[in-house]
Amino acid sequence: MSIPHELSLEFPESWGAIEQLMLFDAVFCDLATAYQEINRRIFRIETLEEPAEPDVLADLKRHRSQLKNEIAAAIAATRCAVA
Repeated sequence: MSIPHELSLEFPESWGAIEQLMLFDAVFCDLATAYQEINRRIFRIETLEEPAEPDVLADLKRHRSQLKNEIAAAIAATRCAVA
């Protein structure tokens, strides 16, 4: 079963850059790992595998969105540095 919103699905055109950043940038790796963990927890809650209050789910989704924006900014910064 595919988990929605995985980084490879959210940034398919940047997957190679994400893999490189995860290998060589510890801060980015922590950011991406946090995103994946939160995303998978959201999935477990939405599929009723893990119980949670609606406000917990809303907070997790906000945090995931914030992390996604930070990841996108890091990818963009890397592209600018390479260009």
